[in-house]
Order: sequence, then C-alpha cells, then structure tokens
Amino acid sequence: EMIRRISCSDTEQRMPYKKDALSLQEINLLKRWIKEGARWDLPWAYQPVKNPEIPKTKKAWYQFSQPKLSPWPQQDLDWFVLDKIQKNQLTPAPKADSRRLGQRVSMDLIGLPLTGQLETTYLQDTSAFAFEKLVDSLLASPRFGERWAAPWLDLARYADTKGYERDARRFIWRYRDWVIRAFNQDIPYDQFLTEQLAGDLLPHPTDDQYIATAFHRNTMTNDEGGTDNEEFRVAAVLDRVNTTWTALMGATFNCVQCHGHPYDPFTHEEYYQFYAFFNNSRDEDTWEDYPALRHFSKDDSLKLLKLHGWLAQEVSTQKADEIRLFVQTWQPSYYSIAADSFRNCELYDTKWLTMRNHARARLKQVNLDDKNQLIWRYAAGVEKGVWQVRLDQPDGPLLFSVEVQKTAGREIQKIDFQAVAGTHDLWFLYDNPALEKPEDSGLMFDWMSFTNSFPGVEKPAGAAMQDTFWNLLRANSEFTPIMIDAPAQMARETHLFERGNWLTPGKEVTPGTPKALPPMPQGAPLNRLGLAQWLCSPEHPLTSRTMVNRIWEQLFGNGLVETLEDFGSQGAAPTHPELLDHLSWRFMHDHRWSIKKLLREIVLSATYQQDARSTPELEAKDPRNELLARGPRIRLTAEQIRDKALAVAGMLSPKMGGLGVMPFQPEGIWNSPWNGDDWKKSAGEDQYRRSIYTFVKRSSPYPSAVTFDLAPREVCAARRITTNTPLQALVTLNDSTFYEAAWFLADTIDKTVDGAVREKIARMYARATGLEMSPETGDILEKLYQRSFDLLGSSDEKKESKEAPQPRKVSTDAVIPDSRRMKALQLVANAIMNLDEFVTKA
Repeated sequence: EMIRRISCSDTEQRMPYKKDALSLQEINLLKRWIKEGARWDLPWAYQPVKNPEIPKTKKAWYQFSQPKLSPWPQQDLDWFVLDKIQKNQLTPAPKADSRRLGQRVSMDLIGLPLTGQLETTYLQDTSAFAFEKLVDSLLASPRFGERWAAPWLDLARYADTKGYERDARRFIWRYRDWVIRAFNQDIPYDQFLTEQLAGDLLPHPTDDQYIATAFHRNTMTNDEGGTDNEEFRVAAVLDRVNTTWTALMGATFNCVQCHGHPYDPFTHEEYYQFYAFFNNSRDEDTWEDYPALRHFSKDDSLKLLKLHGWLAQEVSTQKADEIRLFVQTWQPSYYSIAADSFRNCELYDTKWLTMRNHARARLKQVNLDDKNQLIWRYAAGVEKGVWQVRLDQPDGPLLFSVEVQKTAGREIQKIDFQAVAGTHDLWFLYDNPALEKPEDSGLMFDWMSFTNSFPGVEKPAGAAMQDTFWNLLRANSEFTPIMIDAPAQMARETHLFERGNWLTPGKEVTPGTPKALPPMPQGAPLNRLGLAQWLCSPEHPLTSRTMVNRIWEQLFGNGLVETLEDFGSQGAAPTHPELLDHLSWRFMHDHRWSIKKLLREIVLSATYQQDARSTPELEAKDPRNELLARGPRIRLTAEQIRDKALAVAGMLSPKMGGLGVMPFQPEGIWNSPWNGDDWKKSAGEDQYRRSIYTFVKRSSPYPSAVTFDLAPREVCAARRITTNTPLQALVTLNDSTFYEAAWFLADTIDKTVDGAVREKIARMYARATGLEMSPETGDILEKLYQRSFDLLGSSDEKKESKEAPQPRKVSTDAVIPDSRRMKALQLVANAIMNLDEFVTKA
C-alpha cells in the first residue's frame, strides 16, 4: 500500500500529499528496504545503553602552542568531543585562566562564588593538581547539596503550598532538606530514586525513607469547597505518572492518557497499566494531606522505639511493625470524605463528614475480618449525641451504639465491638435531641481505623505499653505528607479512561510497563518498589541517559540532547550520541550511580576547562556551542544570582534546613483571600539565607526569582528556559536584596581598603566577580562614581542615615555615613552586580 501510494499518478492519492513526488531512486530504495524485511528499529533513546569505543583514531595528544596549557584529552570523554571538533575543521579553545575557571567550577558545584581562604589557597597553589584539589573541596562542601537540590526541586514540583485557588500552606520542607542531605551524602542515584518512589515499601523503612516519598506528595491538593475529591485525587495520580516519565526518563508520556502515542511506541492501555502502580496510594485530596509521617519529640521517639521493641519481643515482629506504622501515620484508616448516601448530613466544605440530628450516611465496603475495635478521630460540639453503626442496611444488624461526649477539639478515641466476618457497607446513624435547629451540626468525623485491641496487655509491662501507645497516638506532632499504599482489603481497581476522561472508565488493567522498554526484573513486585527496580535496572535505556544529560545541561547550558523533557522521536537528536552513552554507561557501571564522581569526571575534563570566549569562526560555524569547541557561557540561575549577591556582600547566612523563610517583599504581592495568609518578613539572619530556603507559594512565587526564570512549581519542570530581559536589569538595580547587598559591599571595601577611589572600585569588582578589573572597565566605573558624586550634591560627611541598612556582620556601633562618597560607592557596587561578569558564568 505504501509503494502504491508513493508511486500513484493521482495527486489526490499520492503521498506525500500536496508535495513533490519522491524520486525514482527514493522509491526504489524503499522497495529494496521492504524486500530486505522492512526492519524498523526503535528510536535511539529506547535502545540499550552500550559502552562505545573511544575514538582514538588520532593517537597524538592535542597540544596547544602555549606550553603552560594542559594537553587534550584530560578524560576519556574529551576524545569524543575532540573527534567532533576536528571533523568540523575547528580547534578547541585554550584553557581558561585560573581565576575564571575557579569561579566557574565554584558556581557549578556549590552555586556560590569562590571566596575567602579557599580562593586564596587555590590561586596560590602552583602545582599541577591545584584545580583538582579545588574540585574535591567543593564536592565535599555542605553547600553542594543546596546547589544541586534546586534543579531537582523543579522536577519534584516542590512548594510550600498546596496549589489551586486556596493555595494553603503545606509543611513538606523536610523533603527539601532530605534532598539536600542526599546530594551531600552522594547517595547513589538508583537508591536516591528508589527511596523517593517507594521508600515506604522498603523493609523496615526509616523516617528518612518515608520523607523521601514526599517526592510524589508534592502534587497539588484542591482545598476549595465544592470540589470533587476523587477528581483531584485522580489528577494527582496522573501527575505522578507524568512526572515519573518526564523527570526520570525524559520522555513524553502524558499524551497517552487520552490516546496512543502518535510518535513513540506507547499505547493508551500501557499508560493506565503504569498508572496502576500509583493508584493504590492512601492519599485522597484531603485537607490534612493524609497520609503523613508524624514527627515526635526526642522523648516520644524513644518511647516509640521502646514500644516497638517490646511488641516485637512479646507479640510478633509483624504486629510491632503494624502498630508502629499506625502510631507514626494513623494508617491504614478510612477518611470520612469516602462517605456517601447522605441524609441530613454532608461533607462539610467537601472536607469532613458532618452530621446533624437524625442523620444518616454510608461508608462502603469496609473489611471487618478479625476486627473488634474502632479507633476514630472526631469532634463533637454538643452532648447527648448517639452514634450507631449498622451493617449493610440503615436498619441492618447493629455493630455498636455509643453516646458521643462533647470534645474540646478533635480527639482520638476507641470503640470496642463484637467481631463480625466479611466486608460490609456501614451505615452511620446519628441522633441528638440537643440540636434545636435543623441546620445545627453535632458530630464531625475525620478518620476511622477498624483494628484489634492492643495486644499483650496481660503480659508484664503490657498495661504500661498500652498507655504508651495511646499517649503517642494522641500526642501533638508536626507532620510531612508521604506515600503509603493501601492494604489488600482497601485496594482500588484500576481502569483505563476512555479518551482520558476519568468519568468514563473502560476495561480493568493491572500494573505493567510499556512493551517497547525492557520487562520488569525477575521477581520484582508489581508495586512502586518493583517499578523502582525496573527504572534502576542497567538494562533500562532512559534512566541513566536522562540524568547524565541533565547534569551536562547544568554545566554547559545545553544538554547533549537539548530537549531534556523529550528523548522521543520528536525530541532533539543528541549532538554527541556516543559521548552520552559513554557517560551513561560509566555512571551506572564504573561510578556506581555516584553523581559526585560523574561531576568530577566532567569538570576535570579539557572540554569543561576551555576558555568561554568565542571567535568569529566559532560564531559562524557553531553559534550555540553544540560542538563544544569553547567553554560554557550561560546566565546564572535565579537562586545563584541572589545568593552570589549576598555572598560577595558578606551577608549570606550559613544556616541550613528548616521552614521556608521570607526575605523582604513589598506588601500586596500576596493576595490570599481564601486562606488569609500573608508574607511576614523573616527576622535576623533568616532573611539572608540561601534562596533554596525561600518560601515557595505556587500562586505567587518570589517576584525577583520569577524574573530570573524560576520554574513554576505546579507541575514537573524538566528545564528552565533562560532569558535575558531588561526586567532582570531592573531587579539587580532596584530590588531590595541587591540594593542592600551593594551597600554592604561598598561599606566593607570602604572600611578595609585604604587608598584612592580607583583602588576601592577595583577591590569591589574583584570581590563581586572574582576577576581582575581591566583598565577599560575601571575607567567606566570610576567615571560613574565621579558623575554620581557630583550629581548627589554635598552633604555632611558625618550625618547618620535613619534609612541606611544596618550592617549585620560588623560591630554594633558601626555607623554608615549618609554621604555623597558612600552613596556613589554603593551605586558603583550596584552597577557591578548588574554586569555580565556578575550574572553570567563563563
């Protein structure tokens, strides 16, 4: 049929339609291909990662004419780059000078400029290993994790709020801190992914492994009244599927939600087979973001450890693990939003089941096998209420009837009942004659857990352990949203959605992976843990390539595949396919998934250490530096620019971790009518902390960061599209952070540097950029100073300004004079922070 169409004389049938016909030579080539079997390979990205042969065709090492410069290659990867450069009749750039190279690698590895003793040691070291020693020091710095966590948080769509209209706060900052620690500890990337995808399913998971699963709890929750909780639970699961593919595999999978992939070998059914891995999690778009890991005080943590040990010894390890999980997470439990069939009751604001007098509601399909106790969290506003639970029908057999006492707030209590076998619909009936008005509510449900009485009470210390259990269960605690799967009796079925519509479910599917990719490893469970094992298998073609490409993009500005989010047939082709596979193979097999080892190899290469300056020949042949015949020259990220300003001014706080902080922001930026939240400027050094700790509100992110291309955090962002706009210059010239940083920089230099204004300007320039100031730049900046000095007019040199920023890191009796000289110096410092040398990595 294809040959008939391309050979047809009828222009309405001939392909390509409304284009020139194929030539006879092209048609014959296609005929020959068909006769030879019409082999059709998968796109390159879906083929196995192989370790290609290093192209050492030219055995002589590349040596520059300058004898002090290092020869090519320094690493095996350089051979691949050199081969491409030579095939395009180009020559690599010389090695960058020590100052530029030190600043470049410092910004790349820790996101901060090279300053202080580390800079002095590096510049004074004349050995051949000076740069290598600097790299090792930077990789060991605790600032490393803060820098590399930032792009990962884009992928994880991390934010301090839940999103949608209400966009209320979410306390998930411990996940951010876990990511920073993971990068600092160089946790192998396969373990890093496994703990985020399925830390809760590992044997005896630690608190950190639970917190890691918050990767997929960064999905948005819709707290607006009147919304359908199941609709937004489904939306969260869809987002987890799409994020897993975009972030970890660099592939577009989201369109398969509605139909088979038009370009890549993925089917509509395979999308929902993959969806099934995530569909059994216990989150249900609840206000409280259940399930969540509760964080206890040190004393309570020790009590929990003691309780677990006693249960393991006196009862069983399985029961000890069950009770520990319940104490830490209140799971497994049914949320009251699952109720239906309401009479004289409702889901208040679609968040909690609330019952009035003579109320009735149903909780479907509750498994009661071997259960004899209900533990529930609730609130009652009045006395004399009676709650009955009946089986299968509103007038069915009575499971229990209790009088509900008034509570001061939400309480956790237990109700014992006679064990009943089987799975039943439970009908809740509530009567309270004290409710005088028909619209008055008397009882609000949060969650319910059908379980067994505390075991081993009759044994020594049993009664004391039971008291410990209840005290811990009711203890006040902070919490972090996490992933937990439902037990078998609460498991969901998964159906594909016809045309992607969750309201039109099609046939039932079970967990599975696309046939175009390798099968699940032998013996892997069909859950998120098995999925993680599949992703991290050496046979998987996408996982290592995606991460290597992302790291390359962070260092060079463009990935070896430009489309970080799309390795498919419609994405960009790799500029150096053999190099990508070489690094991906080494990442898995030689570096054992170590991100620090991979980074070390790349930054110690001759490719990375090239001078970034271009030439007319390069501009004509390779304007985007795809051939890598020079070093990288790219705009710093939003976080790096602000952190650099604070660092060179001596204002940056070294404090790590904790709640998101709020630097200065003008009033009125936040407009939160539905939750009444507002931006409260942090006190003391918290306002000068690294940008990764700045509070992220999805509907109103930090303005200056947005101007410098901060990624939106509603969904996974595989890359930031870098821009260069006049608005960015207005930020560095006028934003309070940069204004204050310029003042501190000018003040510090003025106090510590004796001599003429020219010398002070040179020192400011060197401290801000890490470079020596050229005479031409010095002339311009000195002229700026003099003109500013003249325009500002005379003032009392000793006059103190009430509006001037007060130095945080100088003596408390220091005075910042409101003088022409200081104002002019500050203006010059401000201008330096606006230069390309400051906001660009080269």
